[in-house]
Amino acid sequence: MSIARRGFCLVVAAPSGAGKSSITRALLDAEPELLLSVSVTTRPPRPGEKEGEHYFFRTPEEFERMAAAGELLEWARVFGRGYGSPRAPVEKALAAGRDVVFDIDWQGFRQMRTALPGDLVGLFILPPSLRELETRLRARASDNEQEIARRMAEAQSEISHAAEFDHVLVNRDFRTSVSAAQAVLHAARMATPRLVGLSDFMTGLRAGQ
Repeated sequence: MSIARRGFCLVVAAPSGAGKSSITRALLDAEPELLLSVSVTTRPPRPGEKEGEHYFFRTPEEFERMAAAGELLEWARVFGRGYGSPRAPVEKALAAGRDVVFDIDWQGFRQMRTALPGDLVGLFILPPSLRELETRLRARASDNEQEIARRMAEAQSEISHAAEFDHVLVNRDFRTSVSAAQAVLHAARMATPRLVGLSDFMTGLRAGQ
């Protein structure tokens, strides 16, 4: 007999270039029960993007209505486009005992901490040093000097919020970092408050089941 549990939201945040997206993808590959939150956006779909798989595509008016009605766990406007995390599919997953990972920033984490305070675990990923972070950014062929300077300035602001998260991981080695992120995931799954079926399980043990 297994113990029924409620799922949780794992928010992974980091400055650009620290390895957040790569670690998140590795977690999803290694953990088949882990779901990726699909965001709502007001931007039009790009070639090959599918509704409900890459994004939920909505008009600006519909996005505003969802935000006003509390249907988004977190949301923001980026370069004039709305982006947010829909509440309904996440709550459905949590109730079914599924865990959901979010690739968002510290501001989104703050909003989610208000929206789902008992269902949230935050993991902030730091680079080994700012010099290493700049080296990683320069390795991106698409980033010019102006873009690198902008991202480095943003990184220092984002790093200042690391202590708001439950866990902090310094990404020196990718495999080691993925293993550490998995450890956070597994520990959160065993947290007593998540084990909604613990009482029934204990009753079964006492009954010799």
